[in-house]
Amino acid sequence: MTSAGSGLTVLQTCALSLLVFTGASQFALVGALAGGGNPLTAAAGAFFLGVRNAFYGLRLSQLLALPRAVRPFAAQWVIDETTAVALAQPTRRGVRIGFTVTGLSLYVLWNLTTLLGAVGAEAIGDTDAWGLDAAGPAVFLALLAPMLKTTTERAVAGVAVLLGLGLLPVLPAGVPVLVAALAAPAALYVEGRRASKAAGRMKADNDAPREDR
Repeated sequence: MTSAGSGLTVLQTCALSLLVFTGASQFALVGALAGGGNPLTAAAGAFFLGVRNAFYGLRLSQLLALPRAVRPFAAQWVIDETTAVALAQPTRRGVRIGFTVTGLSLYVLWNLTTLLGAVGAEAIGDTDAWGLDAAGPAVFLALLAPMLKTTTERAVAGVAVLLGLGLLPVLPAGVPVLVAALAAPAALYVEGRRASKAAGRMKADNDAPREDR
């Protein structure tokens, strides 16, 4: 519904859902396009959000051990939910069943509800008048919030929000999302420096001469 309200046709909305089976990337792409952003910039933001699925795939490829001919099709279902269910299984058979059942059910339901939402958006007309333009960001925040468990993760999210909102008035739509992605390496660098200094102090304390008792 958010996609159709951003100017995409029902066919384009359904094609996006079929080909880009990852909610965060879809919402990022649609949000950038709705704000008048360049399609290439919007696609770049969606791409960076979907990079995590590549790391999921590296782990799942070992657990699933699927034939080479099947792997390209299975890659379409590598998302947060299928990875979580697969990793929770104790046996390879359980991993395959969990991955397949979760992937198939979510893919079918996701695309079915996408079709219903796109058709419904056309039926109600201007979605901005209903406040549906905020649905994408709201859903994205709802998906992200439970994942912020450590202090570092919360710091990354906080810096990303400040960068995104601060640069929104001065940069083209979609670009603030890319700049906000710099929050992760910046926070990791600071944490690494802090850990290195702590390790240095500990080593200095251990190497310092001790008074005889």
